[in-house]
Amino acid sequence: MFASIIKRDGRTQEFHENKITDALFKCLQAVGETDRQKAMELTLEVIKKIKQQYKEDNYTVEDVQDIAETVLIEHGITKAAKAYILYRENRSRLREARSELMNAVSEIVQETNRDNANVGNSPSAKVLQISELASKNYYLKRVLPEKEANAHLNGDIYIHDLSWYGKTLTCLQIPLDRLLREGFNNGHGYIRSPKSIKTAASLAAIILQSNQNDMHGGQSFAYFDRDLAVYAELEKTRQEKLIRENLKELGLTADEEKIKKLVYDRTNEEIYQAMEGFIYNLNTMHSRAGAQVPFSSINFGTDTTEAGRMISENFLLAYEKGLGKGESPLFPNVCFKLKEDINFEEGDPNYDLFQLSMRVACKRLFPTYSFMDSSFNKPFRGEEVAYMGCRTRVISNCNGKDATNSRGNLSFTTINLPRIGIRADKDISVFWKYLDEIFDLCVEQLLTRYNVQKQLKVKDFPFLMGQKLYVDSENLSSNDTIEKAIRNGTLSIGFIGLAECLIALMGKHHGESPEAQAFGVVIISHMRRRCDEATKKYGLNFTLLATPAEQLSGKFTQLDIEKYGVIPGVTDKQWYTNSFHVPVEYQINALDKVIIEGAYHKCCNAGHITYVELKSAPENNLKAFESIIRAMADADIGYGAVNFPVDICCECGLNGVINEDICPKCGGNRINRVRRITGYLSTLDRFNDSKLAEIQHRQVHQV
Repeated sequence: MFASIIKRDGRTQEFHENKITDALFKCLQAVGETDRQKAMELTLEVIKKIKQQYKEDNYTVEDVQDIAETVLIEHGITKAAKAYILYRENRSRLREARSELMNAVSEIVQETNRDNANVGNSPSAKVLQISELASKNYYLKRVLPEKEANAHLNGDIYIHDLSWYGKTLTCLQIPLDRLLREGFNNGHGYIRSPKSIKTAASLAAIILQSNQNDMHGGQSFAYFDRDLAVYAELEKTRQEKLIRENLKELGLTADEEKIKKLVYDRTNEEIYQAMEGFIYNLNTMHSRAGAQVPFSSINFGTDTTEAGRMISENFLLAYEKGLGKGESPLFPNVCFKLKEDINFEEGDPNYDLFQLSMRVACKRLFPTYSFMDSSFNKPFRGEEVAYMGCRTRVISNCNGKDATNSRGNLSFTTINLPRIGIRADKDISVFWKYLDEIFDLCVEQLLTRYNVQKQLKVKDFPFLMGQKLYVDSENLSSNDTIEKAIRNGTLSIGFIGLAECLIALMGKHHGESPEAQAFGVVIISHMRRRCDEATKKYGLNFTLLATPAEQLSGKFTQLDIEKYGVIPGVTDKQWYTNSFHVPVEYQINALDKVIIEGAYHKCCNAGHITYVELKSAPENNLKAFESIIRAMADADIGYGAVNFPVDICCECGLNGVINEDICPKCGGNRINRVRRITGYLSTLDRFNDSKLAEIQHRQVHQV
């Protein structure tokens, strides 16, 4: 008797009565009793009852704790009994959390999860995800207010990048021009301003990598062509000097026109090699302790100077060529700016670059296109709008100058629109009530997180704040908090599954019904209006985001199936539709899809994107591709892309649609299948199950 006890997991361990005493004494202390002798006397009572109830050592930890509670109550120590009950509950929660954490860690050790398609299966990736998992558990259980944590856990909202909650910010449009002009320090010494285009391009890649180590989201250059044009000019000067010196050493002379052409050709060659090296670096240079390459983006296309045009042209040519065996580069995210009188019509100075960009996009999926003349981008003519990553847009600022450069998103939280539609049960007035309640919770949650973020110090961000990349960080010292700078950033409220929400409310989605489309616009316009109201109320930049739903899509759906069952058209598949998009499985022609989705772009000032899906690469039909891009411009779209399968044989470099697992050209079995996922490119083997299911159901849009 009393030799052993059965633990909760079924294992048997040695019985120690002092553990009962310790637990009882903690409860007595909680109510002001400091006499350990009392706890020892109560322990004897517990042991006595165990002897009476159990003839052998077949009692469990739970059995003993039940008896301890009974003894406390029988002795009239009700407050201590309550303390003991709370003690048991807390211990139980800790055990459950530890068990959940260990189970999740066990899965990651076997194979990295695929919530993030940019994270591979390397040892460092596993360590990163294990640490992120522990961090997420910490914030949910120790930092977040219970109401906000529960809303995230039960699927009303989703707090993005929760593992980074109180450590950093999301993304940044990096001021490349200033860093290259003034030089910078990434932690191991000062890097001077470059003197050649190759060095400038290499440093640009290092800058993206360095800042990625300080942030969890995208890193972007808003004016890639303009910022590197300075170093293209320097390269031209350098090449001319070298050529003239060589001619002089050889005692030769040459016609000035020939010298001019030779200078241009050599400069152009150097720029091409610099752009090729930049692309190679961004697809091989890892950040976050080697777990992933940077989430990099570049914007270009509107610099009409000779040097700026050379940067744009050679980047496009290098990107078109691809990697070593012709593979499609996955990074950077390439965004070509379209602007009237610059590149959009024949006769414009950069019209040829627009044509080249489409040729490249028809092979490589990039560039995507941003429309500077859309109704919501055109007012910022003096400070061109630039997009980042999968869709992020940062421009207007209630706390300073409207600007793209040196600003970014601080955090974002997504609303589960389908759930609100399901809960409303076709009652529109109830729907508005629920939507406003959840919206208010999101505002509250973003403010809670902001109040944590603003307490971080400059020294916590060695590159981001140490190199003064954020607007208004110029005069901050190492021990200062970052609040003065980050109040210029954005706090975004996102949404997912407008289509499923409309089906739950009206029986049809916005692609099927003009009435549903009209109501969908009303819903998203209402959310944008609420963001603007929050901006005025709190003096912070609240914005509305058309959420990219890589990891979230299937999570919300699974939770809603568990809660509400399978509802036709709503929860009967593995994913919710991306933001305001027409469902991928719905057959619709490209023009109609573009017009329907175009109505939502102006509401989503934090970011938006519209896709058109084609059966295969339209390399032989550039006119059809161009008609899609022009239709997007006509529909007042801010940011758009065209999707199609890109399959590449890793053995021979064959590029196209390879339906079998064997290359028809060389017989190789290593096929790289590149697809666009929430804005970025990735390979199918890195997609999570819900996104794989969505890919398989995507319908081609007829042009």
